[in-house]
Amino acid sequence: MKIFSELDLHFARFMTELSGHDSPEVFLAAALVSRSTREGHICLDLSSIEGRPLTDGELYPIICPGLSHWCRILEAAPVVGKPGDYRPLILDGRSRLYLYRYWEYEKKLADFIRDRTADGVRGEIFLDEIDAQLLRDGLDRLFPPLLDEGTDWQRIASVTSLLNRFSVISGSPGTGKTTTVAKIMALLTEQGKGKVLRIALAAPTGKASARLEEAIKKTREVLNCPASIRAAIPEKATTIHRLLGATDSPYFLHNSENPLHVDMVIVDEASMVDLPLMSKLVQAIPPSARLLLLGDKDQLASVEAGAVLGDICGRGRGLLNTFSREFSEKLKKYAGNDIQVASHGGDTPGICDSLCQLQKNYRFGQESGIGHLGAAVNRGDSVHAIDLLKSGIYRDIQWSELPPRDLLVPALDEKLINGFKDYLQAIDSEGNSECIFDLFDRFRILCALRQGPFGVSALNLLIEQILRRENLIKPDARWYRGRPIMITRNDYNLRLFNGDIGIILPDQNGELYAFFRDASGTWRKFVPSRLPEHETVYAMTVHKSQGSEFERILLLLPDRDSPVLTRELIYTGITRAKEEVTIWGREDVFHTAISRRIVRTSGLHDALWGC
Repeated sequence: MKIFSELDLHFARFMTELSGHDSPEVFLAAALVSRSTREGHICLDLSSIEGRPLTDGELYPIICPGLSHWCRILEAAPVVGKPGDYRPLILDGRSRLYLYRYWEYEKKLADFIRDRTADGVRGEIFLDEIDAQLLRDGLDRLFPPLLDEGTDWQRIASVTSLLNRFSVISGSPGTGKTTTVAKIMALLTEQGKGKVLRIALAAPTGKASARLEEAIKKTREVLNCPASIRAAIPEKATTIHRLLGATDSPYFLHNSENPLHVDMVIVDEASMVDLPLMSKLVQAIPPSARLLLLGDKDQLASVEAGAVLGDICGRGRGLLNTFSREFSEKLKKYAGNDIQVASHGGDTPGICDSLCQLQKNYRFGQESGIGHLGAAVNRGDSVHAIDLLKSGIYRDIQWSELPPRDLLVPALDEKLINGFKDYLQAIDSEGNSECIFDLFDRFRILCALRQGPFGVSALNLLIEQILRRENLIKPDARWYRGRPIMITRNDYNLRLFNGDIGIILPDQNGELYAFFRDASGTWRKFVPSRLPEHETVYAMTVHKSQGSEFERILLLLPDRDSPVLTRELIYTGITRAKEEVTIWGREDVFHTAISRRIVRTSGLHDALWGC
């Protein structure tokens, strides 16, 4: 069994050479921290592997040294330093070993958040002071009383964002995060009393920024506030990379020495943002500006290193929507004395006063099977989740046993034809691009894996075979009418970004182009040969589906367990659907997946929560 990649081994050899003597302990630690970073961890917790074999069933297994001996050797090595030292590897006081740059990313992000959530700075805003009456009037207009007389967490989240220079609004799909943020911008603009506020809207991918922009546009037009306020609310969103000024190097144009010219930065789909990018973002935010993160803390973590939003929100500590007594009084002062918020005794870190979880789901009510299924998966209750899927009580959720590999094509036939024929027939009938894209987004197949018989690569080939047999497509060349594609590598010159989805369509002269829709509703077309790296996308991984919504999805699980199958992956896949979810899988694989949670090793949680 191969434990390390060539990169891991090369790095370990380099660290050993720099140490000046042959040290198996340094070599092993360096190889392991390199591997951990590739696997999405920020650091390597030596205490979790001390004295343990790295492989099972080997005749001569590699056994990790004891912790005290290992740390003593590393502390004496020239390539290992303490926090604050400038060495290739950093070993902290809790036996966590970092690559230097990841230790620095984590420290700068933790310092940014602590500085903005510490006692004495919470409540500072870039306006001179809050006009309490104006704020209460705005809240009453924008947040009318709820019919169920429960706590209006959107209202609370809005006040929390106004009172803090750093805040997080978490919530599952349908809880109204973008609606809330549009109202926050309206309230801030009203407080400005004529001052033009510089608010930047951003998301980690082009697809997510387009959805944010579209949602803000729709919400802005119906806000109960003066037309001048609505007009002042920004609607243009961009990727974080473009906001920071991406270059051909690893560095951005905007940083601590050249900060962004903003009063506020709002980041949607924050669960997708990795540690290096989040750290670089906060370094570019000026001290007077505020940062608001939107996301679902229970979704999949970023593909790259870190689980930033989960660490910030406390990894399920149960303290979201629980505020200090002092902050609770502030909330009541501005949001209304009739609100009910929980408070703690003041011995909890100040970050609690910056976090708010939206509770009410406006898309999935009590009659929604998708809502109940997502909640069961999120709780880790796989038995109840299977019972819901099989019960037939809810028409919007269904379970089917995974067909054998040799029967996959006939099993998929009807599902695929019903899912894709409308958009393909619209092309033949010369339907407009808007209609074609809308029809295509009605249905998608989501897979857990890229490779294997139930992975994306194999599925897309099978789908093309079925659609060709039904004369819905004619893939006699690489580029054919109706081929859906997803960009997999950013191209800043073409303004095409990882995750952007296009369709190969004929133009008015019958020439085939790759058409892409942006958030403003305009269409851009490209000669297919000019496109950056891309892939066919009838089926896509759950990871790639983050930030997207479809009317109906088929979630296809593999026929055996895999480490990538986790509770977060199943939850994320289910909540991509607005109207219907069908899951094909094996019950044992489903149960195992929901019992497994994503664990990313880092020190960020401890730094923020004082653990």
